[in-house]
This record gives sequence, C-alpha cells and structure tokens, in this order.
Amino acid sequence: MSTTTTRTPLLDAPGAVAAEGLDAGVAWHYGDPHGEQRALVRGEAVVDQSHRGVLRLTGPDRLSWLHSITTQALTGLAPGTSTETLVLSPTGRIEHALHLLDDGEATWITVEPGQADPLRTWLERMRFMLRVEVEDVSDRYAVLGEPDRSTESSRGPVWVDPWPGATPLAEGGSADTASYAAVSTLEHPGAERPWREVLVPRGELVAAVAGRRLAGTWAAEALRVEAWRPRLGRETDERSIPHELDWLRTAVHLHKGCYRGQETVAKVHNLGRPPRRLVLLHLDGSSHDLPAPGDAVVDGTQGDRRVGHVTTAARHHELGPVALAVVKRSLPVDAQLVALAGSAVADPATGEAPRRIAAAQEVVVAP
Repeated sequence: MSTTTTRTPLLDAPGAVAAEGLDAGVAWHYGDPHGEQRALVRGEAVVDQSHRGVLRLTGPDRLSWLHSITTQALTGLAPGTSTETLVLSPTGRIEHALHLLDDGEATWITVEPGQADPLRTWLERMRFMLRVEVEDVSDRYAVLGEPDRSTESSRGPVWVDPWPGATPLAEGGSADTASYAAVSTLEHPGAERPWREVLVPRGELVAAVAGRRLAGTWAAEALRVEAWRPRLGRETDERSIPHELDWLRTAVHLHKGCYRGQETVAKVHNLGRPPRRLVLLHLDGSSHDLPAPGDAVVDGTQGDRRVGHVTTAARHHELGPVALAVVKRSLPVDAQLVALAGSAVADPATGEAPRRIAAAQEVVVAP
C-alpha cells in the first residue's frame, strides 16, 4: 500500500514524535503514549488522522452506484448515517475500505493514507454515464479521530465507527450480515471503544484541537488492536477476504444485488469457513522487542512450523505488548506460538536470527 508523506502542523506540538510507515506524516506519540491511551479511554483526547484521504461524491446516482459496486447496501441510506463498505477484487480479495457518510447532498468517504487517488481512479473508471462526480478533497479536509459516538460537530461531517455492531441502514431497517467472532456483540471488546472521524477544513486543523490533549497513533493503534478492529494495509494482504477478519459484520450485506467479488463472499459464507482467521496475541512482556507487520508466527510444538504472520503490534497501557495476527484456520487454539521479531526483513547473509517472543493466542475469528 502506498503512503503519504504530507507533514501535519500538529507535529510542531510539544513532545511530538513522528510516526513511520503507514502513518507517516502524523505523530506517533507526544511523549506519553500510555497516558495518551488512558486519556482516549476517558474520552479526553483527540488523534490527528490528517494523513487519511478524503473523497466527496455528488450527483443523484451516487448511492445507487456505490451500492452496485461495493459490498454494503447503500440505497436508502438515511442522511447522517455512518457505514463502511469494501471494494473487492473479482476473486473476493479486499482492495479498498471506505468509511462512508452521506449528508443528503454529498457522500463523504475517508480512506487509508495513500489510497484516495487509487480509489478515485477506480471509481472514475466505473462511473460510465451515471450522474456522479468524484472529487479528491484530501488537500481541503483533514480527519480528526475521537473516542466518541456522537454525530454532532460544528466543524464538519462526522463518521461514527459502527464496529462491532451491524450498521443501521434505511430508516426502520438494519444490515443483513454475519459475525465470525468467537464472542457475541455484547461481549466483544470493540463495544468498549467508541470512535468517530470528524472532517475539518485543513486550514482549521490547529484551531480544532486548541486546548485539547493530543494522542498519537501509538495510543490509537493499541486501542484498535484491543478492539479486534481490522485495518486495511495492516490486517490485509493480497489474499485477504472479509470473513477471516470478521469484517462482514460491519461492511458486507449478504442479500443485496450483485457486486464484484460477491461470489466468493457467498461461497465462503454458505459452504464453509475462511482459510485463515484473525487472532489476538498476548506477547511475552520480558522482551524489549515488538514484532513488525509481516513477521512470522510459528507453532513451537511443531518444530517452528510457520502458521501465520503478525499484522499489527502495540504496547497497551493495561494488556502490555499485544498483536493482531492472521493464522491458519486449522491452528489449534491451545498451540504454543512464537512470534519471530525481525523475520520479515531478516537477511540470511548476516547470520542474525530473529528474536523469539512467546505469544498466547486469544481467539478472535472462531476456527
């Protein structure tokens, strides 16, 4: 996945340390990552997510058109209702993840860093003669993340994260979807993580956070991992289908019209289970290392047989070091796992072995 290197003015805030990789351009933390996490849990901090891309769609055909080419049911979407939808490949692999809100006049979409232009290009190719205009407004609007489920803001449009519940759609209706999680929605850790994205004019970004505590991506990602919330470019790779990340629950409608990739969605749902599944790893806290995205997860009882890979690792203010990982569905839930830190970039020529970190598996997607 491509990334953006646009630098936010909030990196000039006291204590700011720049993030790298997918989150380059915003702050990793502001000097107290655990304190920032606790402030987010209390609802007392805001996260700069101005590296996310923003698209604005106008025209009377915009919702029916998106309905026909993405995974979510969008016809009749009530103004002000937040939802999310996926763009799949013809074989059902996840290509784009759209945070979507329609205000009655336009559809606002936010996407991962670096994805606004590829998504806009694809949408333009799919537009044909329909009455839709697609505009990349990332240079005019910035995203702020907040631990809140309110739809009210004086700054601009607000997208409220539906995770982990099914998204209400047309008035009086609800999403027709499925969950692959090992727990009910009421028991799901994501139920304790309110989250929303507020779109603000870029010129008002500094003013919008004035007097508020800032939290970095370290804090936001740690709480996302705790909530089992998948993220494009972290939990996904070229093989990912929605079922293995439990992404059907908020992003896929199972009984809508045809769309690209629907055959795979229906086949896996109706005939079996996904080939891989998402897990939460509780990592050995005695190690100073954290595994990186792509580092191998092996079964220590099977001669270090590779069974998956780490997608996101973080240091949580209460849980300690944790990680999301994608593993083979057949992996026993009591397997003795080891994350091999550094294995994704290991150079055999140096002779340096990856660092072994013991990992206890918590089931996210049921086997």
